[in-house]
Amino acid sequence: MGKPIEMIMAGKDGREIQSLLNAGIDIDLNGTRDFEVSIHRNAWTDAFEYGGYVFAPNTEIGGRIGRIYTDTALDIIKVCGLTWRGMINRKVIEPPSGQNYKTVNGELNMILKNLIEPEFDGLFVVSTENTGVSVTDYRFERYTDMLSGIEKMLKGKGYRLQITYIEESGEPGYVLIEAVPIVDYSSKIELSQDSGLDFQLDDIRNGYNHMIVAGKGELADRKVIHLYAWPDGSIKKTKYYTGLDELVYVYENTSTESDEVEGKAREEFLEIMNRQEFGMNTSALQLDVSIGDIIGGRDYLTGAYMTSPVRNIIYTTDADGNIEIEYQVEGEN
Repeated sequence: MGKPIEMIMAGKDGREIQSLLNAGIDIDLNGTRDFEVSIHRNAWTDAFEYGGYVFAPNTEIGGRIGRIYTDTALDIIKVCGLTWRGMINRKVIEPPSGQNYKTVNGELNMILKNLIEPEFDGLFVVSTENTGVSVTDYRFERYTDMLSGIEKMLKGKGYRLQITYIEESGEPGYVLIEAVPIVDYSSKIELSQDSGLDFQLDDIRNGYNHMIVAGKGELADRKVIHLYAWPDGSIKKTKYYTGLDELVYVYENTSTESDEVEGKAREEFLEIMNRQEFGMNTSALQLDVSIGDIIGGRDYLTGAYMTSPVRNIIYTTDADGNIEIEYQVEGEN
């Protein structure tokens, strides 16, 4: 259980109006990517307005008001909206006119600046710090949502998206966006029964390991690619498993452009090949980790062990106003 977090309301101009005292909070940063702030009806003020903001300074907690829900039976009003990630998720990376894909080159933060800042009217500001890391001819999937496209690009370089709401006295607040290195905490933070936590670890070793990808075309002219899973979890075009151990899956896709079929096939292959799935009840554990960072879990009885990125953080308040934090990891249902 965390300490109370002070939530603040700002108007459409980004300037602070007031603190939200005794407000209930339910904010899902990267799952549903939305928030609810519950206000007692006797605390209601006309300062709440569509297009305004609620936030906790110097954190990712916050978003833009887009819905106001009244429940007279419970005597509350819920002020709701999209989180900052939710707002980025609602934008699309489009191919330039006459081109099949959006392709970028350069340093990570500079690319983020060019993608994000023009879409958010000054609310989102990308750091000018040089990460020292660049991409060359990176190609986004056609019409991908901006959040997924950015996260995939950054992950390929060992980086993640960091989002922080910055408020300066008397000035409009803004959302600071940065590309920062992914931190692997698995060697420092190993979650197990010793932590007093329940978790589920599913070590699947009878998944498919050979995918035949059938794309467009007819009969002998049909485009066919073979993909193979390897013990380290990678996908290659050379075979590892043979004979009794080889398990084959046919993936057919005649609706996707030929140069995109392999990418789509690899995404599906990851869902059906040998893999480990990790689920954990981490709501009672306080971790200083961010979305995209890596933690590890171990079952000492079976010896099963795996690491997984944190994919989401949910903040809710309890009856005493204290913040409860739930961490969700990739592979968790």
